[in-house]
Amino acid sequence: MVTATGPRTARSEDCEVGAVQLTPHEQERLLIHVAADVARRRRDRGLRLNHPEAVALITAHVLEGARDGRTVAELMASGRRLLTRDDVMDGVAEMIHDVQAEATFPDGTKLVTVHDPIV
Repeated sequence: MVTATGPRTARSEDCEVGAVQLTPHEQERLLIHVAADVARRRRDRGLRLNHPEAVALITAHVLEGARDGRTVAELMASGRRLLTRDDVMDGVAEMIHDVQAEATFPDGTKLVTVHDPIV
């Protein structure tokens, strides 16, 4: 179990003692990474990805790439090489025209758009 300690606030007193408290933004990021992990495992087993799995995988790629110090241009390009039509279920490539992720770079937060990410 993961625990965190800090100053007690009215909000923290309502929560379970020792529970990790995440902001909505942190919860969203965590959900993206969990979904991307599921997608990776399914792809590794030879399964084709559905729409949410494909979007999560591309989004996590952008978020992690920004954390690693890659540029917006690099992530826009590499995001297009991550998945092919063979990696996704029929019709999924046509459903995803753009994937946008607000990523934190060393010089601030930027919106990264991967256009036509599944080739």
